This record gives sequence, structure tokens and C-alpha cells, in this order.
Amino acid sequence: MGLIGVLAFVFALLFSIMVHEYGHYITAKRYGMRVTEFFLGFGKRIWSIQRGETEFGIKAIPAGGYCKISGMSVRDEMPADIAHRAFYKARTREKLVVLGSGSVLHFILGFLFLFILFTGVGVVKSLPIIQEVLPCVPAKTECTSSDPISPAKQAGLLPGDEVVGINGVRNLEWSEISPVLRESAGKQISLVILRDGSEINIDLVAATRTVDGEDRGFIGIVNKYGLVKENPISAIGSSAEATAQLFVGSIKALIGLPQQIPTLIRQTFLGEERGTDGLVGIVGVARATGETASSSNLTMGEKIATFLLIIASLNIFVGIFNLIPILPLDGGHIAVALFEGARRQIYRIRGRTEPGKVDIEKLTPITVIVLVALIFLTALLLIADIFNPINFNL
Repeated sequence: MGLIGVLAFVFALLFSIMVHEYGHYITAKRYGMRVTEFFLGFGKRIWSIQRGETEFGIKAIPAGGYCKISGMSVRDEMPADIAHRAFYKARTREKLVVLGSGSVLHFILGFLFLFILFTGVGVVKSLPIIQEVLPCVPAKTECTSSDPISPAKQAGLLPGDEVVGINGVRNLEWSEISPVLRESAGKQISLVILRDGSEINIDLVAATRTVDGEDRGFIGIVNKYGLVKENPISAIGSSAEATAQLFVGSIKALIGLPQQIPTLIRQTFLGEERGTDGLVGIVGVARATGETASSSNLTMGEKIATFLLIIASLNIFVGIFNLIPILPLDGGHIAVALFEGARRQIYRIRGRTEPGKVDIEKLTPITVIVLVALIFLTALLLIADIFNPINFNL
């Protein structure tokens, strides 16, 4: 099962890469640009096929992919009859669409994986089914002889009872019942219980427990947890909300990335323990999916749910990462296109001759520095994931 989890992750990762590059390919073709290659992987060509002017194929190193659009640089030489199809000659809007389409498809993929999670698999939530009735209202963490009997035990609630309503209102989810209980400290409440197929009403007075300085209602039950699916309409909202949360979380992670490098170096070479909230590379994520698939603590549904959440998170993160405005990332090319467009407008307003295109090859030193930094970080994460892996406790 662990191997299946790793293989599933690799397949999902390669699929995401193909979708990203397809976004560049389809939009470039839409605007009449010339695309000569569409490959998954780098290095030696393993297999390819020619379709029109584009060669599609697979290369030996499955560490990404690329879509080669002619004329990305003003120095690219193209036959005279197709020179007008060069990328650098396109309008700013067209460039932005082509460059941003890969990340946009990552965001769409992330949303779709989350939608499948909410509708087809479900997310782990507290169920309205009682798993355990606590014997007391504990003053600390465990019951003692001086602690009062819990309201649930006094009222005769039993494990297996399902709470389907409160104070006369039926057909409620636990997420709707729980806040009412929390706000009922010292108050009488009436629970609608489904037991052995029959509904019964049980009245009780909620006890009071102080949590973080706040008085909360307490009746003394522990709920079961399980996967809960949503209908497609509500799942759209939940998927959008989860996508936004992952979006914000990814941005925060990227902003905090430089501060975590020293810690990662210590973890890699000095054996400092790695936390689950720290940096993790592709090998670490693959290992996490493998552990999830082989975990005996999770049901099959929970394993699939965790896998979908990992893949959705990865797509959102990669989509945002690619938009960082530094070359050679898509965001760097977007920044160049925006600069060209803004400069051209300023020259037009001033009645001056439009300047030429930006020669991105002059920015090669910046590109090399960024590539070296990315290679260093990738190697550091690879070493850490192999020799000092994170314990995910799955």
C-alpha cells in the first residue's frame, strides 16, 4: 500500500505538470504562436511523436516538463515567413494569458481535487453520534471522586445515541448543535435523541466549564468522527473557501521561506529534529502519501481524503510559486511583459518612438542566480528528506 501511495503521488504530480504545460501550449496556439516541443521530463529523449509543427514526447528525467514556444527571446532566429508568430511580438495581453495559464490551471486543478474531496469522499468531521459518555464534569483532565456526575450520565444518554436536534429543532448537523451546547452553561436544554430507530426527548441542565477564561456549556459526551460528504451546491462554496485558505497559506509559506533556510541547514547536517510545520520536499511529500496509504490508523476513505488534500495543496502552492516575479519562473516573464507594456504606453503618451523589446538574455545573470538558489534548496530538501525525514505520525 505504501508503494501504491508513492506511485499515485508521482502520477498525480506528473499529471499536474502536463496540465500546467498544456495551459501554455493551448493558449500559445490560440494566439498563433509557434510551439515546437511539448515534453514531460528533461534530459535524453525516450519517446516522441510529431504532430504538425510540435513534437510531443517523454524524456529520461521526470523532474518537470516544458513547452517550447518560439521567439521567447528577441535573439531567437526564426524563418522569415513565420517570424511574425514569435512570442515577443505578441500583444501584452496575449503574453500574460500564455504565461499565466499554467498557474491558473494549477488553481483550477486544486479546486477540482477539493470538490471531489467534499462531494465524493467527504472530510473528517465530528458526528452527532455519541461514542462515550463521560462519568463526571472533571475539574482538570481526569475524573476524581469529588467531581460532580456529568449531565449526560445523569440524564441517561448512552453510547450509540444520535443527537438529531436540540430545543425542539430537528434535522440539525453537529456543527449547528455544538454552538448551542457551548452557549448553554447552567441552562436547561432538551436534546432530540435517535435511539434504536426511535426518537426520544431528554432534558438536562448543562454544566459549566471554564476554557481560556470563557464559561462554556458541558454535558459530558465524546462524539464519533467520520467522513461527511456535501451536496454539489454546498461543496462549491466549501471548495472555494478551502482553495482560498490554501492560497493564503501558500503565500505565507513562501514569504517565510528565507527565514526557514538556516533551520533546514541545521536539520540536514546537524540532525536537528524536523517538525511537520517545516519545509518538506517532493521526496518528503511522496513519503507522506506512502505512509498515508499504508497507515492502519486510517480508513480507506480517510486515506483518499488525505491524498486529495495533499495534491490540491501541492497544485495551489506550485501555481503561486510559478508566479513569483523572478526569472526563469513564469512570474519573471510576466513581470517583463508588464514592464514592456507599461513602458510602451508611457512612450506613446509622451509622443516618443516606442522602445524595442526587453532582451531577457541580458538578464541571464539573475536567472543563473535564481536557478542556483533553487537547485541548492532542492538538494538540501532532498538530503533532509532522505537522511532526516519528518515523522508524520500517520
